[in-house]
Amino acid sequence: MTNRAPYRVMIADDEPIIREGIRDAVDWTELGMEVIHEAEDGEEALELAVRDGMDVLLVDMNMPFLDGIGLMKRLRIELPDCRFVIITGHDEFAYAQEAIRLGVEDYILKPVNADHLRQVLSHVKDELDNMQLQKEYLEKASVQLNRNIPLLRDRFCKDWIEGQLTPAEIGEQLEFLKLPVSCPQQFGVIRWPEMSMPQPLTSEGDRQLFLFAIENIAEELLQPYRHVMFRDPQDMVCIVLWDAVPEAAAAEIERNVQQYLKVTVQVYLEPIQGELPAAAAVYRSCREHVYRESQLSPLARRARQLLLEYYSSPELTLEAFAAELQVSPVYLSRVLKKELGSSFVTFVTQTRIRRAIQLLNSTSCSIHEIAEQVGYESQHYFSTAFKKVVGVSPNQYRKGAAFQIED
Repeated sequence: MTNRAPYRVMIADDEPIIREGIRDAVDWTELGMEVIHEAEDGEEALELAVRDGMDVLLVDMNMPFLDGIGLMKRLRIELPDCRFVIITGHDEFAYAQEAIRLGVEDYILKPVNADHLRQVLSHVKDELDNMQLQKEYLEKASVQLNRNIPLLRDRFCKDWIEGQLTPAEIGEQLEFLKLPVSCPQQFGVIRWPEMSMPQPLTSEGDRQLFLFAIENIAEELLQPYRHVMFRDPQDMVCIVLWDAVPEAAAAEIERNVQQYLKVTVQVYLEPIQGELPAAAAVYRSCREHVYRESQLSPLARRARQLLLEYYSSPELTLEAFAAELQVSPVYLSRVLKKELGSSFVTFVTQTRIRRAIQLLNSTSCSIHEIAEQVGYESQHYFSTAFKKVVGVSPNQYRKGAAFQIED
């Protein structure tokens, strides 16, 4: 045990001769104790003990204003770790026994016997030493646990997405690891193709360094949202989000990684619906999605990324979009249809409607305001497009109609 200050002792007795006898009966320094205060009534003892945080109180049973039992009951609340030793006469023995049942360490009889007092205090010191040692062990364990929280979160998240935990276990672990105890709203993955190449172009050390940098970029962009990030067994970066992020967040992560690290990653975010175990199925869906993404041409990926940035512009046309990508409108249209399975107009419409659904679910904006935010100059045109895709009008959807658009 580390060196510490002497235990702080108070003698509370209304008889000065008893207080003096106790004070002079033992070598307090040898016991690792120091008499800090003497009190002649219970109220004075209570005030001084609370003010200066006593470790040990020698308490007379019969004191003015507040007797020994009353004093100890009050201090059990104010100083729960304080140890009490009763000072009692023979005729108070039954009374003293009642106090011992309340948790008092021991008692000494008047007149005070020095050997008995030393024996009782030595026992009290052992109790305090053990309590202090336990506290130190628990503090060390707490520090170690906090250091290992990232590793424990990582292990838990891997077990979670592999479907190895029951809903109750997931809830307990979330609480223990100081994560939100609720079903996340989204799951995301970041795949760097270099990590799964059979013959990588870079060394393992460089790959881990790049992957760490990719995680840092994503972490910075997602900082405003409640989330946890970890890697799956294939070194794919996984993200659990308790706050939904905008649809363009995936493209923003991809763009920043490309800009700062000059490498290409595939990022995909998907909503989680259902209970806590649903995250495992959404993880598999995200993983399959990014593997499919790896089959897309750079043009198709770039087109979709730009579309998530510019979908809210009412002036967005195939011709302007193709010019931005430096390809012909006909060629771009063919690539979108072949690789993404949609025409340019359909892709723009679906992107706008998805964003509109998010706004309908999460804001109190008017239908007109939402129409403008997603790129429609006319509320009527927006409502028509919304009903064609979703099956109900925006107003009906907001009132509780639950529909989904297909990917």
